[in-house]
Amino acid sequence: MIFTQSEYKRVWLAAVLWPSFMGALLLSFIVFLLVDPEQITFLGYLQLSRATVYTLGFFLFWLIGVLISWLAIKIAPETFQEDDF
Repeated sequence: MIFTQSEYKRVWLAAVLWPSFMGALLLSFIVFLLVDPEQITFLGYLQLSRATVYTLGFFLFWLIGVLISWLAIKIAPETFQEDDF
C-alpha cells in the first residue's frame, strides 16, 4: 500500500523510468546491430564518434520511452470505482 505522497512519487517514477530504460537498452541493441554509427552524418557534414552516437541514441530512445510511459499513466483512470450492482 502507498500511504504518503513521496512514496507515490517514487513508485510513479519507477513505473515510468525503469520500463523505458529497459526498452531503450533493447532498442539500442537492435538499432545498432543494423546501423553502423561511423556511417551516420548529421546535417550533411557533421560526423560524430561511434561512442557519441551510441550515447545520444540510447538517451534519445530512453527519452521517447519515458514520454510513452508517462502518457500511458496519464491517460489511465485515477482510481478504480466499484459498481453497486
